[in-house]
Amino acid sequence: MAEMETTVDLLLDGRVRLIQPKTGYRAAIDPVLLAASVPARQDERLVDLGCGAGAVFACLAGRVAGLEVIGVERDPAMADLSRRTLAANGFAGRIETTDLTEIPGPWEAGCIDHVVMNPPYLPPGRADPSPEAGRAAAGVEDGAGLADWVAVARRCLRHKGTLTVVHRADRLDDIFAACARGFGSAVVFPLYPKAGRDAGRVLVRAVRGGRAPLRLAAGLVLHGADGGYTEAAEAVLRGAPLDL
Repeated sequence: MAEMETTVDLLLDGRVRLIQPKTGYRAAIDPVLLAASVPARQDERLVDLGCGAGAVFACLAGRVAGLEVIGVERDPAMADLSRRTLAANGFAGRIETTDLTEIPGPWEAGCIDHVVMNPPYLPPGRADPSPEAGRAAAGVEDGAGLADWVAVARRCLRHKGTLTVVHRADRLDDIFAACARGFGSAVVFPLYPKAGRDAGRVLVRAVRGGRAPLRLAAGLVLHGADGGYTEAAEAVLRGAPLDL
């Protein structure tokens, strides 16, 4: 089998190196926004489910000194890229190569401060998978559904730990259904492609054992009239946190 061709790309204004495939699925803005929305602090522990090449955890560890990251990725080739990304940046953590449906119940049970996930956006019946395997795996659920992803997060999070998800706005009902048991204090943060347009993506944060009511935040407009990033979006891409 031919070795995967890769590139080394710089994120957060050059502070973070990401080693990712040259072709196929490549990180865009969603992982950076997801990482910016997590309220992580020094010396806490984070699990990145379906971490791919490591864009989300790399941006988080690049912003929060001393964060320990644990990536979970079922594709051995992508898991290897995540390990290389960890090493290239000197971040503390490990990558586990396993399918979400095969993670045992006692795994990190109640030990994790934050879980992040950028899962496939569509169930099998709503999309035709890309002919490119990497894009297909990233875009369409295969095996583990959204409820399975959230169940793993629920088991490993400590009380008051946070789950943060980036997903399509039209799957909010599925996210809420998956989080109905064990989570509360949810915040929905819409991501608008342009001013005056409906949100295509959302960031959702929920708290393990939280009891506060649902809150709909003001959200973020990503692009200006000229197609470029807005000043606020550009600040996030350079490393500013998002206040949900």
